[in-house]
Amino acid sequence: MTKKFTPTPLKLRTPVPSDIEIAQEATLKPITLIAEEVGLRPEELELYGPNKAKVSLSVLERLKDMPSGKYVDVTAITPTPLGEGKTTTTVGLSQAIGAHLGKKVFTCIRQPSQGPTFGIKGGAAGGGYSQIIPMEDFNLHLTGDIHAITAANNLVAAAIDTRMFHEWRQTDEALFRRLCPTDKNGQRKFASSMLKRLQKLGIDKTDPNDLTEDEIHRFVRLDIDPDSITWRRVLDVNDRHLRQITIGQGPKEKGHTRVTGFDITVASEIMAILALTTSLADMRERFGKIVIGTSKAGDPVTTEDLGVAGAMTVLMKDAIKPTLMQTLEGTPAFVHAGPFANIAHGNSSIIADRIALKLVGPDGYVLTESGFGADIGMEKFFDIKCRYSGLIPDAVVLVATVRALKMHGGGPTVKAGQPLAPEYTEENLDLLRAGLANLEAHIENVKRFGVPVVVAVNSFKDDTPAEVELVRKAAIEAGAENAVVSRHWMEGGAGAAALGEAVIKACEKPGDFKFLYPLKGTSIKDKIETICKKIYGADGVEYSPEAEAKIELYTKLGFDELPMCMAKTHLSLSHDPALKGRPKGFTVPIRDIRASVGAGFLYPLLGQMSTMPGLPTRPAFFDVDLDLETGKVVGLF
Repeated sequence: MTKKFTPTPLKLRTPVPSDIEIAQEATLKPITLIAEEVGLRPEELELYGPNKAKVSLSVLERLKDMPSGKYVDVTAITPTPLGEGKTTTTVGLSQAIGAHLGKKVFTCIRQPSQGPTFGIKGGAAGGGYSQIIPMEDFNLHLTGDIHAITAANNLVAAAIDTRMFHEWRQTDEALFRRLCPTDKNGQRKFASSMLKRLQKLGIDKTDPNDLTEDEIHRFVRLDIDPDSITWRRVLDVNDRHLRQITIGQGPKEKGHTRVTGFDITVASEIMAILALTTSLADMRERFGKIVIGTSKAGDPVTTEDLGVAGAMTVLMKDAIKPTLMQTLEGTPAFVHAGPFANIAHGNSSIIADRIALKLVGPDGYVLTESGFGADIGMEKFFDIKCRYSGLIPDAVVLVATVRALKMHGGGPTVKAGQPLAPEYTEENLDLLRAGLANLEAHIENVKRFGVPVVVAVNSFKDDTPAEVELVRKAAIEAGAENAVVSRHWMEGGAGAAALGEAVIKACEKPGDFKFLYPLKGTSIKDKIETICKKIYGADGVEYSPEAEAKIELYTKLGFDELPMCMAKTHLSLSHDPALKGRPKGFTVPIRDIRASVGAGFLYPLLGQMSTMPGLPTRPAFFDVDLDLETGKVVGLF
């Protein structure tokens, strides 16, 4: 029997203390109580200490006949260095709906990378009185999912280079003898992954002794073209010096060097798969479909060909389970997966959303957050995540701030650690009015998908009533169902109660959800140009020779029916981070296109996109330490 939900009272202080002070002063419910309140059974939990737990996927089978709750995506206007507070709004809205409006609710958000946490952005647990706690656990390691991705990714990288090394040095006969060694009874047998490779090659045999010389040659020779390899090693740290490296320089590698590099772990295709998979079997299948490059004959080489997909699944068997946590007011939260939104699809997992929707039931609400602005994370949520999940969104919350809109109106540049210019701290209606076009563009984009949108005006102390009213009026004129000022950062869920009521009302409106483009019957270029023209407002698209070659290759290989995951700057509706507001008259350059076949998308690169961030001169790790007397983490924010 489900235990009645009891909210955790907040201890509000003025001025608002630092995020970590608030988090460490908070009263935490035992995670077993959180589980009991949402209807999870003890056998469906794997405890990681008293405050967090993995949740078994078996709950989906148990609740398969339960009607799902309302599904709400939280997104934002185009980000600025000022920060829009999207995660804070997601958490504050969840606290409002659950702790103040008496509805069942679940927050589903991504696990943050250590790169931003120790770099310049800091943690990602929300802020003020709207946070996921314990915030130290949330931002550091959590239950080890990112480490599991690192291990699985780098196992693939080792498998690639090892296979090439041994193929260079050995005959077909020697390779076959080592790949299929005799057991103590003198018998050979194929591993299960080898049988999958034979099937791909059209060889219908299960006994190694039955293969002909030609079949042995085809079986043992992946013949990987080193120049075609797209798989790189990963590390969950911002380390610019690993962007390009040379491997194989040890004397035993006999001169077989290769230029490659590192990405940050959350950019790994394995992370994207974790977020988009729907079951353990689906994850295993997706892992096997990962294309790491091509053979010299131009055929795709997969992790299944390498024989490593099964081992990857074993390394990821616990990571597939979402982690249960709580907000400051005791409402439940799932933290699961963490793909970046500018280079991947930027959404938390389908599995977490599905479990949450069943747990809240038909009268409840699940808030899931998309990364960066609506032109990136929300578009990918709809066109990629919703395609694979089959889930239909009921409403979108679009977060905006007065000061960010002023920057889009041409306000002065903001630099970290420097005081804000008076344009951002004093009333300036003309500057704000000039930036409203960015908000209007995002509202129009939500409406393209046929989903009701509510604008959350995330309130800061310097906002004036006239400024807030100007934003509200513009949002409603642009087609928003409502635009509501929210003070959750200072007041917790109580400060977002009006926003919660507006979202609940929007969810009751009949929707007409539709994808931006069909997968079949449209070319790769058609999909790219639809996104660029309709969502970004571009006049056209131009392709580099490399991109043209990839389009031809991926069409030939049958990858042209995959959705597009556009890799572009998050700082502008366009491809150029310097273009603020609602840019016009620009052409989007497609520098390259890469395939994440296991994840199930192609990702065009719009201009220069880094998959390994660097550290600033003064990284956030300077402030992070351990209080040796209390054992508490200090300096996170």
